[in-house]
Amino acid sequence: MTDSHRTGRTDDPIVISGFAVEAPGGIETLDDYWQALAAGGDLIGPFPRDRDWDLDELQRQVREQGWRNVQDAGGFLSGAAEFDPQFFGISPREAVAMDPQQRVVLRVAWRALEHAGVDPQSLAGQDVGVFIGGSVAEYGPRADELNEHTGYRGAGTALGALAGRISHCLQLSGPSLTVDTACASSLSALDLAVKSVAAEESDMALAGGVCVMGSLAAFYEFAKNGALSSDGQCRPYSADADGTLWGEGAGVFVVERESTARAAHRQIYARVRAVGVNHNGGGPGIAVPSATAQSRLIAKTVARSGVSPTQIGMIEGHGTGTAVGDPLELDALTEVYGSGSSALIGSVKSNLGHAQAGSGALGLAKVLLAGWHGRIPPTRHADRPTDVVDWDASTLRLATELTDWSADSARYAAVSSFGIAGTNAHAIVEMPARQSAEISRSA
Repeated sequence: MTDSHRTGRTDDPIVISGFAVEAPGGIETLDDYWQALAAGGDLIGPFPRDRDWDLDELQRQVREQGWRNVQDAGGFLSGAAEFDPQFFGISPREAVAMDPQQRVVLRVAWRALEHAGVDPQSLAGQDVGVFIGGSVAEYGPRADELNEHTGYRGAGTALGALAGRISHCLQLSGPSLTVDTACASSLSALDLAVKSVAAEESDMALAGGVCVMGSLAAFYEFAKNGALSSDGQCRPYSADADGTLWGEGAGVFVVERESTARAAHRQIYARVRAVGVNHNGGGPGIAVPSATAQSRLIAKTVARSGVSPTQIGMIEGHGTGTAVGDPLELDALTEVYGSGSSALIGSVKSNLGHAQAGSGALGLAKVLLAGWHGRIPPTRHADRPTDVVDWDASTLRLATELTDWSADSARYAAVSSFGIAGTNAHAIVEMPARQSAEISRSA
């Protein structure tokens, strides 16, 4: 993958003209998402009891193996099991065999198009690309277990069907790719969508990411490694951070050329000034972040965006709340943005946990809402910043309260995501300097 990518012709930028999310806490609209973020809301809840997860066995293994305690907590989607298959032309029998991630991202994509003022059914046969970040899929029994769903399991559990299901249901003829770079998947998908539109391969693209956990595997993994939060909260960049907390969610964005959006009288929520993707290129372990690789990526992406680091007012970081990852990320951010930029740093993971392949999309949606409302939401648990950063020597600060984001002509923000397999992603967006009490159309 290339280090970074300038988004198309400078006289016709690539823009985001609509978006939608689903987030923990029953959030299905942008207005609800904004209200929760602005209030510093805690969207963490107990484990779902409708997924046949053996929670007693998890706790037994934790005790017997001497692993870190697992709290009854996470950022779970309350509507992951809900779906209206006939609305999308899918039979109920096939719908049951579909990974809930397909169901969630399909309806979020539909809402994103409606938010852009586009009738989803009007796109049939058009060169509309679909690029969706997705990772682990563990829904249902093993694929070789014969049951009443056999015959639908192939497409129902294929990771490629996260994007393919959208393209099929909307009859889209553009490229259709599911992108798996672990926790960097959403921004990696955005990178490919932007390139596709810039190259005129796609007239429009849907980009985003989704995560609905099909098992307790992530909790087992991080409990054993001592990297799971001990108190059921995710505390990015905090002196009290001792591990991450898993979450779920989805976000989808409508990506197109600015000239196309303006000709259709669509609202422009942001220009995508640059997106960059790279890899750590080695190191002590594949899951260990690299401050050097992150810094190199961030610097190149900023340079190709045409935006000065001092213009960045908000940084939505990866911020997993781990003792290893956060300090390395802050080192990289400080190296590029720490001299002259007055940006406020935060992470939506403090509100809803680490939504893995969907985390970058939820972070980008937070940035777009902050730009629209002209206010930067607080990051929870940031009142005691980590002492691994010399904050006195840096112009960066953590976003500890809802803060007015003043701007004359435009607001600039950065979003970071880093994957457990070594992929790093960074995006720079430019948003109009405006405020509004409402952002919803139908989203």
